Amino acid sequence: MRSRAILLLTLLLTGGFMVSRAQQTNGTYSFLRTTNSARVAALGGLPLPICDNDIQLSTFNPATIGEGMSNKMGLSYVDYYTDINFATLQYAHTFNTIGSFAATVQYHNYGHFDETSESGVVMGEFSSSDFSVNIGWGRQLTPHWNIGAAFKYAGLQYESYSAGALAADLAGMYRTDNGWVFSLTARNIGTQLFNNIDARHSPLPFSLDFGASHQLEHLPVAVMLWYDDIQHWNKLMMTPTYIEQHTDPTTGEVVLENGVARFVRNLACHVVVGGELYLGKNIVLRSAFNYGQRYAMDVPQERTLVGFSAGLAVKIKMFEISYARARNSVVVSPNYLTITMDLNKF
Repeated sequence: MRSRAILLLTLLLTGGFMVSRAQQTNGTYSFLRTTNSARVAALGGLPLPICDNDIQLSTFNPATIGEGMSNKMGLSYVDYYTDINFATLQYAHTFNTIGSFAATVQYHNYGHFDETSESGVVMGEFSSSDFSVNIGWGRQLTPHWNIGAAFKYAGLQYESYSAGALAADLAGMYRTDNGWVFSLTARNIGTQLFNNIDARHSPLPFSLDFGASHQLEHLPVAVMLWYDDIQHWNKLMMTPTYIEQHTDPTTGEVVLENGVARFVRNLACHVVVGGELYLGKNIVLRSAFNYGQRYAMDVPQERTLVGFSAGLAVKIKMFEISYARARNSVVVSPNYLTITMDLNKF
């Protein structure tokens, strides 16, 4: 059974990688990589290698979907920036014969804008928004192996212009006897269905991510490590901070790093570290650091917390309330709020 699970997982992820290896990680559908869950945001915004039946994890990592998630609901709200806000609704249910399912609806509202003529006369208002509908499935194959898949429809509506795409996520998770959890996810494998915004084919933000977590034996701490965008090695670019740090003061020319330094910096841009601290049974503190985010979005001559994220969770009977704040840039620090409910306890 174990060999069959390994073979199935390998075929699914390899197939997804080969189909999507040319797809980019940004563009029209980049909102599919946006984090809406407070727990995921606090821990770096990537698929979490955790198996504790938290419905917050199901949207980014379908391998986490299991029987313990059945009849749980999650509500999330993100105060992103000015009048931009996101909302998410999640619900999971298990069917004895075919496994567990989790449905997610995400809505991103970018506010209202003035519609003007070429001469600047205001003619009215219009809104813009993104949304996605996700149906995820997960199943435990053995005491150690879980697999999952999700299918989603992603849509955009900007004034009278719209676009839509179909995508799938594939994931596998392995749990060891001594508390390690390893997860591999292939996200946003798919294609655009239509686009009357610019009449161009827009690729989906495919990503292949690996994560590992470990619950320490003698401390109430779980440590986590991710390597994201396996399919895309080179993440280095001429950011303002990089240019300032590597400009020759005499010639004014940018001096590129040598091969070893570039390799180390590139590797660091892929790695995210995080952890959780459990204060009793009802309070959890969370934090993570994403160097790639800091490298891309930090500014010179400023001491900032870009790349850092943190949050906490409080359990009250059948409810869990999670809050997080992520420093994505010097301008944007979204606030995330998620409330999960175990409807079995009502």
